[in-house]
Amino acid sequence: VCDIEVPERLSFSYEQLKRYHLVERCVHVPAREGSEEEILLVHSSEHLEVAKSTQTMNEEELKRVSGNYDAFFFHPNTYHCARLAVGATLQLVDAVMSGKVCNGMALVRPPGHHSQRNAANGFCLFNNVAIAAEYAKLKYGLQRILIVDWDVHHGQGTQYIFEEDPSVLYFSWHRYEHQEFWPSLKESDYDAVGLGKGKGFNINLPWNKVGMGNSDYLAAFFHVLLPMAFEFDPELVLVSSGYDSGIGDPEGQMSATPEVFAHLTHFLMQLANGKLCVILEGGYHLKSLSESVCMTVKTLLGDPVPEITGEMAPCLSAVESIQNVRAAHKPYWKWLMYEDTSFLQNLSTKSHLLKKANTNPSTEQESKMTNNDEAVKVERFLELHMKNILFPVPPIKTATTTDSKGSAHLLPVPVHLVKEMDKTEIKALVSGFYADLVKEDKTLLSLGSMLAILDKILKKEVCNGIAESPTAAVSVAVALRHSVRFGFQRVLCIFVGDMQIIPNTEDGLPYCFILYLGIWSFTFVLNNFLLLLKDAEGNDFFSAVLGFILPVAYSYQPNLTVIAVGPNRSLGISEISLLFALLQGLAESRIFAVIEDTEINLMQSVAKALVGASTPHFGVYVPPTQEKVNKIKILRDQFQQEWKMLQCSGKLSI
Repeated sequence: VCDIEVPERLSFSYEQLKRYHLVERCVHVPAREGSEEEILLVHSSEHLEVAKSTQTMNEEELKRVSGNYDAFFFHPNTYHCARLAVGATLQLVDAVMSGKVCNGMALVRPPGHHSQRNAANGFCLFNNVAIAAEYAKLKYGLQRILIVDWDVHHGQGTQYIFEEDPSVLYFSWHRYEHQEFWPSLKESDYDAVGLGKGKGFNINLPWNKVGMGNSDYLAAFFHVLLPMAFEFDPELVLVSSGYDSGIGDPEGQMSATPEVFAHLTHFLMQLANGKLCVILEGGYHLKSLSESVCMTVKTLLGDPVPEITGEMAPCLSAVESIQNVRAAHKPYWKWLMYEDTSFLQNLSTKSHLLKKANTNPSTEQESKMTNNDEAVKVERFLELHMKNILFPVPPIKTATTTDSKGSAHLLPVPVHLVKEMDKTEIKALVSGFYADLVKEDKTLLSLGSMLAILDKILKKEVCNGIAESPTAAVSVAVALRHSVRFGFQRVLCIFVGDMQIIPNTEDGLPYCFILYLGIWSFTFVLNNFLLLLKDAEGNDFFSAVLGFILPVAYSYQPNLTVIAVGPNRSLGISEISLLFALLQGLAESRIFAVIEDTEINLMQSVAKALVGASTPHFGVYVPPTQEKVNKIKILRDQFQQEWKMLQCSGKLSI
């Protein structure tokens, strides 16, 4: 009997969604049974017939049939439930592909990712996500589908189905422990990259120890999945969303907390023009599962992402696995062409496994009692943890001022207009605190709108905002000082374009991290280090942003992000929009944009990114130049001790 894949997994999750008032904000898509033709897109007719025949079997017969499969348990209703799971998944794909909804989640069971063409396996009868991919290819003519499997078990069924198919990029991370953990397959390791035409399109990231946490999962996204996904450029993203990779799960024994799934979801929403279907797989600690489901749905609905908790430093074993995946895939991906990747053979976890094999096995009864105690402890921890990380969402998402040179009416509808600050008020403020920064009257006047918006963000009345300024560098210097005075101690500041950086010299103010990305230089000011990377062109955008900026920003964990966009920038509008979108994962999505350029297209694109519209398409992927990759590598090596999220690539100095 299966005592963990139970109906309460769905009812608990649904109740929790109701408690957070998320159900009423979603469009309900009715479920239906998947047809036999749809199931046969992936499975053999023999498999379908066996499944069908179980509806009328008695208990003895069901046990006998179940015994033919690994970890699968038939019930007379299993066939009906599995067909509903397939149909509900396809209904979600139709709703997303037809534009009825932007994205969505299918809460289904039984799960699907272990089931193979001709066999049930690991609680899975039909492979819901694989069927969805084939269905989307057939019905909508899609040529590139990304499947992200963050369940803690390897979805070997999905791998077998697509391993020769270059139209489906399959990414799975999973507890592996050098093949000790179920399904204990050699082909779950990092060197299984696909077969024939599918070589390079199967990505396995094995976790060789338990206890992986938020920073390990984020590092896998920054240094493996996201660069591959942006190069692959999918038309649809499907998630095999197993939450047994979350804290407290008896199967996974990992340490990642629910909010990490909000961050992972947020990143995937930047692909495929936002077309994202999340389909439930595993997850067996009911509290951890239900909170993680809610975090995912909140993010799909466009709510600000909670700040991530825990130390932002991946563990050595995670770094080793990431390094090996990059080495295995180097022959197949342009973004890895110039990366310094070599296989690591002597893994730190090998000796740990030998020790583990020699320990005395505990009785089943003892381990059950320990598991129950642990489950209760995690439940209490999560009760408190969720209270600590969840915050009231500001009533307004994005603000600008009425003063935006008549362009305010051209911005997306949800942008809220704020009345600019009174001129006498600005003068008093500037003479009191910012006289050393503001020398000219025109600068003084432009600060009225800038400070009005910034104040709303700092008071958490709006989530983010966008201001025009004729002198962005001065506006940012004032904004930084204003924010720090207000109590925001960790401000991330990014300059895009050709602008002078005005350092914050005022005594007694805490140090700010400033990162400056521009056409003349690509400068990082870190604890007074000044580093230059000449001419950051568009094709180096991904290696710079995913390989350096995001890892450093996540290591830093700011409570406010200020982004200034000036003239003479080498980044195109779509890259700038994506930069804004990706950085919304930080600081509870508090972003303040200061734009010197009055180009209305740029203002519109940034405003769209801030209100949560899907980012514009990038066009054909251009690989980074060797010179830029080398320079970023040097920066990573130099700073990975300080900003530990950089440690998953290049040389390892841990």
